[in-house]
Amino acid sequence: MYAIVEIAGQQFKVAKDQKVFVHRLAGEEGDKVSFDKVLLAADGDNVTLGAPAIDGAQVGAKITRHLKGDKVIVFKKKRRKGYRVKNGHRQSLTEIVIESIVTSGAKKAAPKKAEPKAKAEKEVKAAAPKAKAEPKANTEDLSTKTVAELKELAKAKGISGISSMKKAELIEALKG
Repeated sequence: MYAIVEIAGQQFKVAKDQKVFVHRLAGEEGDKVSFDKVLLAADGDNVTLGAPAIDGAQVGAKITRHLKGDKVIVFKKKRRKGYRVKNGHRQSLTEIVIESIVTSGAKKAAPKKAEPKAKAEKEVKAAAPKAKAEPKANTEDLSTKTVAELKELAKAKGISGISSMKKAELIEALKG
């Protein structure tokens, strides 16, 4: 049995008792972690695809150690210019051992509530009409505005060709 699971932003094909090196995970050595973003699970001829993930599927793993990857040298040079830069990089990795692959019936973490997003969207929608009402109130005293402010007002109203207009022309276009 194997599964394709997304771990720390990367997809891995994993099987039971397999060692996998992934980007650094939070947790200590010996901690158990589980990944619920299983994209595909196969057991012989029985293949289950997710859209995008399989509901109720879970891959359990144990953190064996934290380590650093091999050094990668990044050397940049421009010929005849005297430009040379040498940088190195070592990726922080975590070695995990896959302990179990469950295709259904796995306990999921408590679902996050979407109510705060809905409230935020309502607040944005409520604030939007106020922003549209302000330019109409400011149209009476346009002579005190700068050219940049007038161009922004014209852009908000959808007036085209404002880049070549002078201040008097912008005021006339906004009033009309």
